[in-house]
Amino acid sequence: MATLHIDRLLETVIKSGASDLHLTVGRPPVIRLHGHMRSLETKVLGPEDTVGLMKAITPERNQQELQEEGGTDFGFAFGDAGRFRVAVFKQKGNVAMVLRLIPSRLLTFDEIGLPNICRGLCRRPRGLFLVTGPTGSGKTTTLATMIDYVNTNLDRHIVTMEDPIEYYHNHKKSVLNQRAIGIDVPSFAEALRRVLRQDPDVILVGEFRDLETIESGIRAAETGHLVFATLHTTGCQGTINRIVDAFPQQQQEQIRVQLSTNLIATLSQALLPRIPKGMVAAYEFMVVTPAIANLIRENKTYRIDSAIQTGKKYGMQLLDEHLWSLYEQGMISAEDCVDRSRHPGSMQDKIDAHRRGMDVSKMGPKKEDEDEVPVLRS
Repeated sequence: MATLHIDRLLETVIKSGASDLHLTVGRPPVIRLHGHMRSLETKVLGPEDTVGLMKAITPERNQQELQEEGGTDFGFAFGDAGRFRVAVFKQKGNVAMVLRLIPSRLLTFDEIGLPNICRGLCRRPRGLFLVTGPTGSGKTTTLATMIDYVNTNLDRHIVTMEDPIEYYHNHKKSVLNQRAIGIDVPSFAEALRRVLRQDPDVILVGEFRDLETIESGIRAAETGHLVFATLHTTGCQGTINRIVDAFPQQQQEQIRVQLSTNLIATLSQALLPRIPKGMVAAYEFMVVTPAIANLIRENKTYRIDSAIQTGKKYGMQLLDEHLWSLYEQGMISAEDCVDRSRHPGSMQDKIDAHRRGMDVSKMGPKKEDEDEVPVLRS
């Protein structure tokens, strides 16, 4: 019964185009559709239901981890229809699950709206390319697109380290090896320690989780590899600060120098409900020009935003500029535009002025908004 049930639920997720399935005691199954939570018209789940559904798909090793640690993560393929990333956890003594659908088809640069210059950056022989944003902002999809671009167009050895592996890549023009943390290798730090002996050209680090991983990632970029990595930060300026702050005080100056010479770009993204349906990504994009490298080295990250504004010819843009253009095109609501912006006060003023028919082209962040740069701690 449970197996049939989970299959039916997963089919519903795929057919409806939902991104996630939530299973918890005391509610019917809930899907996240175009960013909104929708209950399915089935029975309310009891403790035995969530245990049955969990056992139908969870490997023995992960069931043991759930008992010992109170939570576990894994990925599995649902036939040819798609893969799911699963988080199982205990809450109030009961089992709960969240299943995220990973589309089986890799998207192109144009489909996800990435800046054109990203293609050129993917051809670089070395350097660090960071993709940042909160959980669920589409970082994995963006990275999968860039890795697929390298795989299709260049003869490289690509090694990815992911927890868990989400998009499965085939070997194309490149040789592509994917290592699952916890299955193929114990940790990101260990995977990075080993990778340099594997003759890699391109390295993907699923997440810059701790100091050791960040340090090894920067070192790999320094020694002549192209390194892609993700971080849970908002905005390009916040990302630089977050990396530097991860290091002890006495190392921070050295890290600024290393970042200024090795960082090639930062792409910070947010995923929003698109009108009338679907999702759309908003990007903040920074290419490290000599001017920006100087700001990083001299600890003047507060001036990065204005450097991004003057770097339009490189495809650079601030998140709020992109949100505004999506709002002006009628693709996102005013509420979502304000909620996701880095300077909500200014954005609200701009929207109000726009509705009154005023010229808003010269409106920038208000002074009190300048400090409003949230840094999401992962």
